[in-house]
Amino acid sequence: MTTLYLQMTDKLSAHWRAHNNAYPRKFVLSPALRDEYLKCLSWVTDARVRVTTIPEKHMGVPIEIDEASPGVMVAADGTEVALQ
Repeated sequence: MTTLYLQMTDKLSAHWRAHNNAYPRKFVLSPALRDEYLKCLSWVTDARVRVTTIPEKHMGVPIEIDEASPGVMVAADGTEVALQ
């Protein structure tokens, strides 16, 4: 099972390869995906500490929360790429 954290990291790596190392504009997560991301972040940082606040960025890419979003990465050219 791939976690949301790893899916976001994979999408970011693919974007770098496809766009000459340019960063995407942002990640847009639904509230449910935000909660999943926080759970995953707790796993990769320190299992003893539950992360409760979403960071501003994932590996340098801004994170935005939008109730209507299915979970996307907005590429440098504005194209939306589904995270799942």
